Order: sequence, then C-alpha cells, then structure tokens
Amino acid sequence: MKLQVRDVPPRSVWALEQSGIHPLLARLFAARGVHDAAQINPSLGQLLAPTGLKGMEAAAHLLADAIHNQRSLCIVADYDCDGATACAVALRGLTQLGAKHVSFIVPDRVVDGYGLTPEIAQRVHASGANVLITVDNGIASVTGVEEAKRLGLQVLITDHHLPGTELPTPDALVNPNQPGCTFESKSMAGVGVMFYVLLALRAELRQRGVFSKDTEPKLDALLPLVALGTVADVVALDANNRRLVTQGLLRIRKGHMPPGLAALFKVAARDTALASSQDMGFAIGPRINAAGRLSDMTLGIECLRTDDTELAWRLAQQLDTINRERRTMEGDMREQAVRVAESLMDSEELAPAALCVYDEDFHEGVVGIIAGRLKDLHYRPCFVFASSQSQGQAVLKGSGRSIPGFHLRDALDAIAKHHPNVLLRFGGHAMAAGCTLFEDDLATFEWALQDIASQWLDAETLAQTLATDGSLPAQYLRPDMVHHLHTHVWGQGFAPPLFQDTVNVLSQKIVGEKHLSLKLQLHGQLVDGIWFGRTESLPVQATVAYRLGINHWQGMEKLQLQIEAMQAFYN
Repeated sequence: MKLQVRDVPPRSVWALEQSGIHPLLARLFAARGVHDAAQINPSLGQLLAPTGLKGMEAAAHLLADAIHNQRSLCIVADYDCDGATACAVALRGLTQLGAKHVSFIVPDRVVDGYGLTPEIAQRVHASGANVLITVDNGIASVTGVEEAKRLGLQVLITDHHLPGTELPTPDALVNPNQPGCTFESKSMAGVGVMFYVLLALRAELRQRGVFSKDTEPKLDALLPLVALGTVADVVALDANNRRLVTQGLLRIRKGHMPPGLAALFKVAARDTALASSQDMGFAIGPRINAAGRLSDMTLGIECLRTDDTELAWRLAQQLDTINRERRTMEGDMREQAVRVAESLMDSEELAPAALCVYDEDFHEGVVGIIAGRLKDLHYRPCFVFASSQSQGQAVLKGSGRSIPGFHLRDALDAIAKHHPNVLLRFGGHAMAAGCTLFEDDLATFEWALQDIASQWLDAETLAQTLATDGSLPAQYLRPDMVHHLHTHVWGQGFAPPLFQDTVNVLSQKIVGEKHLSLKLQLHGQLVDGIWFGRTESLPVQATVAYRLGINHWQGMEKLQLQIEAMQAFYN
C-alpha cells in the first residue's frame, strides 16, 4: 500500500481561513477542491434550482393536473435504500401536496428483476392507478414504458442512472444524466431527484393558486430521508448533495425525523443527537438495504413512511433481524468467494486484471457486497454471480465493483458490442454495475472482461495508492476535534479525513478475535489505536494512515486512532 499526501492549494487554504473556517478544516476542504466558502455553505437557499433539470416543467404540470383531477398515482420503486427513501419521500410529499390516492409497488429482486418491466406496468394498471411514477429507476425501461402507455397510463420517469443508447418515451422524464440536461449536479441520487420534483410541483401548485407562500407545505421535513438515501447510494457528495445531506442531518440531530428513521437509529444503537453521514452509510442504510436483498423492500418503505411510532419500532426491529441474517450469509459467502478469488490470483499464470467469481450456493441479494469486499482485498474490478430466475429461465445475475481507472458500465457496454448475445441485460455506473446472462455464457463473459481489463488497466493503475491528508498537528489530538469533524458531511467524492504519521507501537493485542488493539506514541503523546479486521502484528515503528475516532468506555470518551493502512518504517 502506497500512501500519498493530497495536494493542498495554499491560496484556497488562505481564502477559506479568511472566511472564518477552522485552519484544519480549511486544509481538508482545500484538498478536496473547495476554494470558496460558498461551496460549503449548507443553507437551503444555496441549493440548485429545480428548473435547471430537463423535463421538470412537464413533470410538475403532469402531477399538478393529476392532483387537481384526483387521479390515482402509483410509484414504482427500486429495492435498495435509495429506492426505498425515494418512494417514502414521494408518498409523503405527494400526500402533503394534495394527492388523495397514492400507492406503490416495489419489484421483487428475485421474481421481477430490476426496474419498470412490462409485467410491473400491468400490475400498476390492474391496481386501478392512472399515473405511474418511477423513482430511482426507469431510464432503461423502454419496453416497460411502452406497455404502460399501451395500457393508457400516464408515465413520469424520475431516475439518476446513466441512460443507454435508447431512451424510453414517457410523458415526462427527469434525470440529470439524460442527454441535453445541463443541471450542474450530475451525482444526485434517485431520492434527490424525487425531492426536486416535489419542489417543482409545489411551485407549480403555488402558481396555480392552490397554495401561497404562507400556506404551502414545508417539504424540508423530507430532508432526513433525502440525506439517508443520498449517503446510502454512495453517490458523489458534490456541493449540492452535501447541502441536502447536511440539512437532513441537522434535522435528525434536533430530533425532527420520521418515526421509522428514529427507530432505526435506536436499533442500531446510534445517537441521533450525534448523527453523521457515517451512521447513514454504515448503520442505517444497510438495515434498509437488507430488506431488499433478502426479503421484501416493502418492509423498509413502510418503516420510513409510517407516522405510527409503535409500528415503526416493530418494522425497525424486523429490519434489524434481517440485517443480522444478511451479515451471517455475507460472512459465509465471503469466505467461499475469497477462496475462489485466491485460487485465481495464485494461479501459475499472471494474476488476472479482473476477477469473476460464481458459486451455485451464492445468494443474489448479497453478491454486490461480496464483489465490493473482493475489490477491496485484491484491488481490481470484481464480478460476483449467483443463480436466479428471469421470466421463468435459469440465469446468472452478477454484481460488479470497480477501481478508479476502470469504468464498469463502459466495460459491460464494450462486452455487449463485441459479444452481442452474451449479456441479457446490464446497467450501472463507473464503480458499480450489474448484468444478467445464461450460465453457459459465463466463461465467455469472464474471458471478455479479462481481455478488456488487460487493455484498460496497467501495473500503475493496479498499484493501490491511498490518498491521505498528511500529518495531523499534535494540538488536534483531542476528542472534541473528532466531534467537530463529524459535524461535517464526508463520503464518496468528498473523502473523510485520513491522516498519515509515523508512530511508535508500544503494545498490541488481538481483541474480539479479529481486531488489533494498539497502544501508540504519536507526537510524544500516548494514544490508543484500533485496526479493525487485522490480526497481523505491526513493527515497533510504522507509518500509518488513520482516522480520528472516539472509544466510549464506562461513560468516558477517549481518543482512538482508527488505523486504515500502513507502510513499514525505514531509517
């Protein structure tokens, strides 16, 4: 592992400090491309305007007319946390804005597959709905939209995924990544897109005289859910997304959130008063995602949409139980996947530039997580496949995770062009993508993936480099600095602070069977350290990359360095 200190433009640091920003934060922000305090201004007034999204006017008119005519609306959601929060935001927001008949359908991962299929369109029609609204899906649903229109449904697509070569033809389409859309924030999650649609709808209803500025519903109550979906979907936290997440967290910390979200914090043993983006990504989001992976995402949506505190608590407990099952299943699958991957990496031939792993016992709901684990372990693009059913046929469904320098969806597109009959379906982003194929075509897919990876990746790209923020000055080795850092939003595209220093290792021991507990000396101070998931001993002196954390013990707070990586120290 090579540790590389981020560049810190001194002019940006100076400008931020002059704006009153803490010197350490000024350095961290500057290293992440912030050069003006306005870029980190979290106020709602700084949000990009909904009118900048292509198709927004048509979407607002469609929904305003539907509400006026008391038409029945049905939301077609996705089965991940982004889709669940987007659905809950739509249900709550549309009801607030006057819709009387709003229902939802969430496809089953195993039975229905992904997105608005013709069969899902038929179910929406059979439910008696007049208007079909997708959240977090639909940009690739050409045949599904065609079927919905054939059945006489009005269709509004809200999505954020990258489009394919052919676009659907709904009545309205809102997606910052559709051709011709000049909206600045291309990284908005599906829940963010739906929230923006509601903002535009409210403005349209206000223009029609339904509301005034004084009587219109306050949609900011939806921001905690917007924050959760945005963080959980691991989209890049650009300035606009950071504002959405920050505003959601501010409300959570004040206790203003739906009962289901409060219950999820409780079952996860997280303090809402100290809520952070890390809580969203590592504690709350996984409990929602578990429902879509192993059970029915209806559980997650109902938990987030209900205002019944008792029901919310029962649903949160169910989600927690499912997540525990997911962790057990993931552990078993990960061990098997690691064995398969290691056999590939240890072959007599050169180690492959990409990994492709399949086992007939794998569960398709967890393959994405396993692909991510393998990618982290071997630092190369990884696909993990599981057996499934698609329209009555036995298929393999794969989920992939990638590394910087290898655009996964573009790779799948290249495979589809060179091997037209291999991929039944595919889609995704640069760093995460999925595909479906027949088992007989797995060997062809693996060969094609290896071929593309060997062309696109070189030894330098495959040599893992970890960006750090350099040395942490001794005066900031304090628990209150941890709290100060956690009040800000960090995540994908705006990496959490990671410092790099040389430490003396005074003692070390294994705790919990798989974690390394350390006593360290840094800048002449004694400090605790923990390296989660590591059991190998450290040398007596080492250069480590670490995050600042707090160890809570017997009601006391103590600073703890959370070690992420190490370079051996040489004189």
